[in-house]
Amino acid sequence: MLILLRLELPGTGPTSEMDIQPDIGVPSARRTVHAWHQLDPAHVVDAMSSHAEQGLDPVAAAERLETYGRNEIKTSAQLGVFGIFATQFFDFMILVLLGAAAVAGVLGAVQDALVIIAIVVLNAIVGTVQQYRAQRAISALREMAAPTARVRRNGHILSIPGVEVVPGDLLLLESGDVVAADARLLRTETLQLDESALTGESRSVSKSPDPLAQATVELGDRRNMVYRDTLVTRGNATAIVVATGAATETGRIAELLRSGRDAGTPLQLRIARFGRHLALAILGICAVIFVVGLLQGQAPMLMFLTAVSLAVAAVPEALPAVVTVSLALGARRLARRNALVRHLPAVEALGSVTFICADKTGTLTENRMSLGRAVAAGQRLTSLPTRAQATAVWTHVGQALALNNDADPDPELPRGDPTELALLSAAEQADFIRTQLQETMPRIGALPFDEHRRRMTTLHTVAGRQLLYVKGAPEAVIPLCTQAVSSTGTGPLDVSTATAEARALAAEGYRVLALALRELTERPVAFEANVLESELVFLGLVGLIDPPRPEARKAVEDCISAGITPVMITGDHPETARHIARQLGIATSGMTLLTGADLEHLSDADLTKRVRTTRVYARMNPEQKIRIVNALADGGELVAMTGDGVNDAPALRAAAIGVAMGQRGTDVAREAADMVLLDDNFATIVTAVREGRRIFDDIRKFIRYTMTSNAGEIWTLFLAPFLGLPLPLLPIHILWINLLTDGLPGLAFAAEPAEADVMRRPPRPPGENIFSRSMWLYMLWMGLTIGGLALAGQAWALSQGAAHWQTMVFTILVFAQLFHALGVRSETRSLWRIGLTSNLPMLAALAAMVGLQLMAIYLPSLNELLHTQPLPAADLALCFGIGSLVLVIIEAYKFCLRRVGPHQHQET
Repeated sequence: MLILLRLELPGTGPTSEMDIQPDIGVPSARRTVHAWHQLDPAHVVDAMSSHAEQGLDPVAAAERLETYGRNEIKTSAQLGVFGIFATQFFDFMILVLLGAAAVAGVLGAVQDALVIIAIVVLNAIVGTVQQYRAQRAISALREMAAPTARVRRNGHILSIPGVEVVPGDLLLLESGDVVAADARLLRTETLQLDESALTGESRSVSKSPDPLAQATVELGDRRNMVYRDTLVTRGNATAIVVATGAATETGRIAELLRSGRDAGTPLQLRIARFGRHLALAILGICAVIFVVGLLQGQAPMLMFLTAVSLAVAAVPEALPAVVTVSLALGARRLARRNALVRHLPAVEALGSVTFICADKTGTLTENRMSLGRAVAAGQRLTSLPTRAQATAVWTHVGQALALNNDADPDPELPRGDPTELALLSAAEQADFIRTQLQETMPRIGALPFDEHRRRMTTLHTVAGRQLLYVKGAPEAVIPLCTQAVSSTGTGPLDVSTATAEARALAAEGYRVLALALRELTERPVAFEANVLESELVFLGLVGLIDPPRPEARKAVEDCISAGITPVMITGDHPETARHIARQLGIATSGMTLLTGADLEHLSDADLTKRVRTTRVYARMNPEQKIRIVNALADGGELVAMTGDGVNDAPALRAAAIGVAMGQRGTDVAREAADMVLLDDNFATIVTAVREGRRIFDDIRKFIRYTMTSNAGEIWTLFLAPFLGLPLPLLPIHILWINLLTDGLPGLAFAAEPAEADVMRRPPRPPGENIFSRSMWLYMLWMGLTIGGLALAGQAWALSQGAAHWQTMVFTILVFAQLFHALGVRSETRSLWRIGLTSNLPMLAALAAMVGLQLMAIYLPSLNELLHTQPLPAADLALCFGIGSLVLVIIEAYKFCLRRVGPHQHQET
């Protein structure tokens, strides 16, 4: 019979409240049990109805797999191609366009309706292709990370897919294994695990099967438990699985993702606001034109058609396509630089962030321990001297690091404790090669590291004598030493000095190990710690640290120059976090550091005040990371969160933009993120920020261009009746103008290069309107200018009695918008400083515009379709000249802005 028991320990929180999944063969009466870490191994095996030696019977394992499901964490369901395609039509602007197409079709403007629908479908196809490709790439990453597990069933050792592990299975763990499920340790041998993916702690954690007395124990301190997705770095063990799938600690964090806030990106919010305002403006314009026409005595049907024409002119049909294409091209550029975009709007949103909250381990640092300090004989070095240059004491230090070591530095798949790998690497860089040393100094015995002694000892024979090397925690080695090696020889050890030096290194963020030796005249009879580890000679200290990524400091500097505040959030030790933050330039010596314990005592209101000035957070759990992100968001900040571990995933989801690591990142983190860095390079984020800002600038330039140009058409149609002029344009003319001037140059704006100051200006305020910085004023007066030039051309043509006056108005508007596109490529820099050839797609688009307009004027078939007439060469030149005045006016306007200075106007 299967019984689910839920632990309810008085006074414990969620970290100690757990589920005992199966209780096989137990009577229906409930048992009262404690948390797994409090039980001794025999009781755990009994509670799981398993066997400590034989493991589960295969039949029982199959039943449990059926009952409890596969050992996997459910991710969000992925849409198929048609599902993704359907979601592209839910945008408000798309619905407005479809409504305009329907009205145009009902009124007989079939061409108008077909063109609008074609643009909408093109937009949907581009978005579908990009999202589907990102979805497939994420699936490929997940498949590459699928683990296997070694279990004992019915006395036989089997290698099975990790998803088939069930509660009660006996896991067999050894160095290099990824733990497949949460399990209670039964037996261990020098076991150490890297739990950074779950806890954020960069150092390996020693494990033992001994029960713990406390009921409430932090996850990182449960030394008799191993957890899913953590890595065995040293030793071996047998453990019994107590939780799989969603019941694991990883699964609990994944559950947080489903309840996190899911805010829209700045671009999504701005475009949504723009769509709502535009819809209201269109309705208002239509109503005014219709009423004014009726008051003038015009026919109701004619005025209705005119109002609809204005509505069609006002809608920027190409805007959704331009936005999507801009984001897609940006995503392609980033993909070539190892940044996979899972959600297109994330590209632009990165350009708006004000805070980047970066996880330390594996994101800002290499997640690889290395030697940072070595202290011996009064010298303090950053690396070991080479074997050829080393003095006697440094020779012993190099030999101790190489020989007192069990790591396997295989370049293809290094195995072993990260600390030992770092020590061995430091020794080999100084030419202390273990394989060479072992030829003359073979190991004849060893006392492995254990949690109680906190040191490791190896015995070597050297020219007929025995040499003992010891390494371990300073507090476990220094008290055993009676002498020390100095530059002049061996003398008494100053314990207080050695201890103070060790503390100083620890305060700088290093993991400190002490080294000692002992010479024996004869081989010991009994290889016991209490016999051998005494009367040692102190050699010195080594300090290890997870070093910052080489490119991270430059990336931090770029963020600061761009007005973005970098923040470190880690589960690591406060002193380590402080040291790394100073090295990277995230924090100064006088900065404040907030620990998880400090944060627990702060209310949400107090935390919102503190987050503005705090740059480093240490010993943080997943819930606290979410509180930090939410507090920044509540304070008006736009937050990007980077991380790679399971413990980072909830904050990745809660942040406006989540950025996960692709190589070292977990599936849960990648699933929660908007962007995945395939090379785990923090500097790639700066590239993404630059790309995001460029994309927003280009989209804003297009909106400035298209809305001003559309405003010119509106003013032309709106003012003509008041000036006593006939209706200057037909609906088909409006459609043709919009097709040429919105579609071709609009897409070319997506290729516009970044402005020179794009990374030297502060981020845009998250709540800033897309029409801020005088854009409305610009659209008003420049729209009036374009409309006035078109009406002036109409009036002149009518005064000359030209039958082709409507074609001239039509052509003037096309050429005016052509020159307008050239003028708005930068909001302050002149076209000549930018260079005509700096955006070749724009030149090609404008050339195509000219060619198509000439076809509309001179091809008989298009004359009939568009109701145009051929223009004499002089009138065509006049249209071109009138249109070119737009560029002259814009350049004069930008010249005035530059003369006023950047601090005197609101343009960027």
